Amino acid sequence: MNSRFLKLYLLLAALATIMLPVPSTAQEQQGGTAEKPRYKLFDLGTFGGPESFINPSVNGGPDISRRGTVVGASATSTPTSRHSNTVGVCGGLDGTVPFVFHAFKWDDGDMTDLGALPPTVTNCSNAQAVNARGEIVGNSENGVIDPVTGINEFRAVIWKGDGIEELGTFGGNVSQTTQINELGQAAGFAQNTIPDPFSIYYFQFFQSSGGTQTRAFLWEKGHMQDLGTLGGPDASAIFVNNRGQVAGASYTNSTPNATTTIPTEDPFLWDNGRMIDLGSLGGTLGFPNALNNRGQVVGQSNLAGDQPGNFDPFLWDGEKLIDLFTTSVGGNPLTANAINDAGEIVGTALFPNQTAPHAYLWKDGVAKDLGTVNGDCFSEAFAINSRGQVVGQSFSCVTLIGRTFLWDNGNMIDLNAFVPPGSGLQLVEAVAINDHGEIAGDLVPPDCGGGIVPTQGNDAQCGHAFVLIPCDDEVAGSSDGCRDGAQVVEDSTSARPSGLAATQTSLTPTQIRDRVRAFLAKRNRRFGTLSPR
Repeated sequence: MNSRFLKLYLLLAALATIMLPVPSTAQEQQGGTAEKPRYKLFDLGTFGGPESFINPSVNGGPDISRRGTVVGASATSTPTSRHSNTVGVCGGLDGTVPFVFHAFKWDDGDMTDLGALPPTVTNCSNAQAVNARGEIVGNSENGVIDPVTGINEFRAVIWKGDGIEELGTFGGNVSQTTQINELGQAAGFAQNTIPDPFSIYYFQFFQSSGGTQTRAFLWEKGHMQDLGTLGGPDASAIFVNNRGQVAGASYTNSTPNATTTIPTEDPFLWDNGRMIDLGSLGGTLGFPNALNNRGQVVGQSNLAGDQPGNFDPFLWDGEKLIDLFTTSVGGNPLTANAINDAGEIVGTALFPNQTAPHAYLWKDGVAKDLGTVNGDCFSEAFAINSRGQVVGQSFSCVTLIGRTFLWDNGNMIDLNAFVPPGSGLQLVEAVAINDHGEIAGDLVPPDCGGGIVPTQGNDAQCGHAFVLIPCDDEVAGSSDGCRDGAQVVEDSTSARPSGLAATQTSLTPTQIRDRVRAFLAKRNRRFGTLSPR
């Protein structure tokens, strides 16, 4: 289970009073004028297999560049083998789809298979990030069996033009890259050859004590630089900003803790040759979720005692680590998923007089309740751009079926308003938005789930990646297919997928708790941040 959300799980487990839908505060909080956004939806489809997806934002990125290029991975029609690496690059969002996945690039309506390292047909790959220059980084199997795990090795790669280039390792068997900045610098991790019984890669994901050290790297112009550690043997890098600063997590020693079974792991910021320990909120495990261009970092850290579920979201403001749960005014953030260059943070938070958490926008110590799509009771935000536009998910109070939202200038808009009538598509997860308001995420087609109204979770088996382009954007081209979302600002229940209302039956508090747990467990799908969470 993804432990970054255990605190929220336990809080939700205590919500024994949730029996009926509760009124949303979204309309009360709408401070902006209801404009008339118009978007055009693109279902990106697949390469012949059942699923395609966009990587979650906490795993690196950006998944969508400022020029509108979108990257991710799609299933092909080639079945996986017993050696396929479903921990790293195969199997889709949850690693369970038995088909080879290839990285894709979507640009101006064209979907391109980026291939993989040879043998291309049988090797999986995944594109994690793209910059405005069109450089794409990610990971690919190389067809070599790792003697430690018995499954395929995978390597960090970069796609430039029509070619793929392996970034290498520090002599070990595995490497991965998760983010690239506008200068072409990439961050990730790579194995060296020094034995390490608590290797972040081998021990935390395979429970193998026969692995080697995991090291954070910054790659630039063909050179992979080992960034060092905070005193322990291992570190992993996840984010790199346009100043060349890198955020990740590192062991601070080599002694495992009785509570976590691994050495103390703290978040770090690497800046100009120096790795800064961001500290903790009292516990022995912390990790970043995002880094902005000002060097501010947000993430999660457990509390003293390392009790399961005792994780609070934090902000590193350049000088100190701030516990957002205990210090915020207006609400208590439970997750911190993204931060823009203005220092605005989004996630989900507890607010007074609300029975379930709501998406929030944090700035200067104040957490603002963004509400929910009308009629819902739970929401979480995953991404924010420089214009303060926020995307995320909102859930029905009764069925907990997820639907994506755009929060813009006080208006909570159900993105399903932009789905063509009669298509049967349901947008279930919005994970990225650029400064032009272009949005990327995952949807469920009508044939995903045997004709039953699609539910969150099916997207990991037969969902498709999607892109929403504002109709005033040149990329959208013709107005054909553009949809007006004004009605959903006024009454967002009108955008619910066909048949949803008919399926709403009363759930017990335990059922609601379990469904929320299942949804939140997928916030860090795929292999990105490196801790047993």
